Amino acid sequence: MRVVIGEDEPLLREGLTLVLSGNGFEVVSAVGDATALRAAAAAEHPDVVVTDIRMPPDRTDDGLRAALDLRGSLPVVVLSQHVSRRYATALLAGQSGAVGYLLKHRVTDVPGFCEDVRRVARGGVVLDPEVVSVLVDRSARAGAADRLTPRQLQVLGLVAQGRSNLAIAARLGISEKAVARHAAQIYDALELPPSPDDHRRVLAVVRYLDRPTEP
Repeated sequence: MRVVIGEDEPLLREGLTLVLSGNGFEVVSAVGDATALRAAAAAEHPDVVVTDIRMPPDRTDDGLRAALDLRGSLPVVVLSQHVSRRYATALLAGQSGAVGYLLKHRVTDVPGFCEDVRRVARGGVVLDPEVVSVLVDRSARAGAADRLTPRQLQVLGLVAQGRSNLAIAARLGISEKAVARHAAQIYDALELPPSPDDHRRVLAVVRYLDRPTEP
């Protein structure tokens, strides 16, 4: 599985390269700014792009903007020091999968991090558990949870982490059939009818998180 890395800190860039290279990935390019990231992705046609959010040239959200440009044609995983609801919803908006948003300290869980990158490369969506926790909590305080039960909120939070129905069932101690039933009820509550063009698991997360928050 071929990877392009975007990270402006040399030590972190080298660390990501070593972690991924040592776990079955081929790092075909590792660059330090958003301009070089776009160029490397275009030249190498990787299976997945892993990038920091804050990068040169502006050192703001250049890496995120590059990821948003690339996500239509390539799977992308963005890394951040902090949780940002705006970044998460921007990354997920309009997508049917193949995106991830992880906090940087998650890289220290090497097997978990590598599996998350593989999941995104295979077309999945992965949100860091801490990102999910903060976003769900903010949305709930703003009233976005009015139509969802506590159990449905638990299921949706695990869906946002990229977990399968089987994994959610094991985590919550319920049957896989019950998870599917909760998921169907979530889709109904969030007004997401079946469609061959849409991935309702991803849209449910986006619809839920992209509600107005308190000022």
